[in-house]
Amino acid sequence: MSRYWLLLLLGIVPNAFAESQKASVSRGEYVFNTGGCASCHTKDQALAGNVELVTPFGTFFSPNITPDTQYGIGGWSDAQFVKAMREGISPAGGHYYPAFPYTAYASMPVQDLIDLKAYLDAQDPVSQPTLPHDLGFPFNQRVLLGVWKFFNDVDPWLANPNKSASWNRGSYLVNGPGHCAQCHTPRNIIGGLQSGVGMVGTEQGPDGEKVPALLDLTQAAFGAWNIDDITFALEVGMTPEGDFLGGSMSHVLDNTTSKMSPQDLTAMAEYLYSLNNP
Repeated sequence: MSRYWLLLLLGIVPNAFAESQKASVSRGEYVFNTGGCASCHTKDQALAGNVELVTPFGTFFSPNITPDTQYGIGGWSDAQFVKAMREGISPAGGHYYPAFPYTAYASMPVQDLIDLKAYLDAQDPVSQPTLPHDLGFPFNQRVLLGVWKFFNDVDPWLANPNKSASWNRGSYLVNGPGHCAQCHTPRNIIGGLQSGVGMVGTEQGPDGEKVPALLDLTQAAFGAWNIDDITFALEVGMTPEGDFLGGSMSHVLDNTTSKMSPQDLTAMAEYLYSLNNP
């Protein structure tokens, strides 16, 4: 190979890799927003964790997901990150508590997760340890999580061939990265979702707050909203009655839905509307 072609190749390959990585980071930022990662992992410093989640089982503290190699995920491989997100397994082989909604992320495409990690790796590292969970017996026995997974297995999300592409996109966003069911569905005695009843709301939501129903076949509240109502509420937080969404939904609005594309908001609204208007 001549010197000219060698120099040209040496110039093209790094530039192509840099452009590819830049595109991955950009895609990963959107995945980051659809998953609402900032809401659960930012308290004092961006993505450094230690956000409290008070539940009937005790208090959980979110982990540091900055690229810090000691306290964050900077030393993780892509494969380790994907396994954690889709299976709830740490790089050391331990089980994560389902306060981390990996059951919702299980159906996310691998490339989306690799892009998400590329975005996280591009953020500033923060050297901050994660506080230990404050859980009572037997919930503090992490080894029991393997048994929990066996009894709380979740079917992977699948597209419905009888529905439109927009409806399926909305279904994926709601049930996958958006993990709406994690807050809007009641849980059983061991903390698993009562998936058979759907998103009927719960009196014991995050931090003990009451979470309203998204499955409202009586059409007395959310069930009476049309697609435009739902889209507008997801975008700006205002209900058809002129009220504003509060509580944990304020974080969802700030960190998730307000940053999503109009097409994705409409898709989510189309899917949510169909739950109450089959």
